[in-house]
Amino acid sequence: MTIRDSVLKCENLVRQVSSPEGLLTIVDEVSLDILSGESVAVTGPSGAGKSTLLALLAGLDSPTRGRVVLAGQDLARLDEDGRALLRARQVGFVFQAFHLIPALTALENVMLPLELAGRRDARSAAAAALASVGLAPRNGHYPRQLSGGEQQRVALARAFVTRPALLFADEPTGNLDGVTGARIGELLFELNARAHTTLVLVTHDATLAARCSRHVRMEAGRVL
Repeated sequence: MTIRDSVLKCENLVRQVSSPEGLLTIVDEVSLDILSGESVAVTGPSGAGKSTLLALLAGLDSPTRGRVVLAGQDLARLDEDGRALLRARQVGFVFQAFHLIPALTALENVMLPLELAGRRDARSAAAAALASVGLAPRNGHYPRQLSGGEQQRVALARAFVTRPALLFADEPTGNLDGVTGARIGELLFELNARAHTTLVLVTHDATLAARCSRHVRMEAGRVL
């Protein structure tokens, strides 16, 4: 039996924001321990706090209370630049809205995280990543020239091209029709298995959630 290390841990995580009705608790005392190589689905109704939890775990947002340890680093001990550097080295993201840069081609979008990391092989590595998602013929196309499914495949290639230890996916099939979403789901898990990445997936898609090794359900900011 192989003993796997914890790659992501949060303890008593709370996120509160001010609202006209007073202090609103979006994430309420959440504690999780995610092991290297796990795939974890986070599900629950809209407004349950799923995307906020994901942002906290990835260091994109700061908790009101509690702590997050990502790849051995306590995020509270890092400044903004330190968190950005940790994400660049350890983390990949796939979002519902794709978040491709309109002025860059598919190839240039995938090259971007490699260039930011100072990789000299950015162009060849990005081309290989696009080929792995079946988009080699579309390297020179801009996002506006691609379908939604093709844009999400570019986003997947960009997320996996750095071989991240952790991949955060927030409703990756949410903007796609059923058939295209199913294809993207297949590709997500295929790439994830190939890269041995730890996956944290926020989704309303029961089929996607069922493919994960662990299921975390949230309601009203709490993990049930």
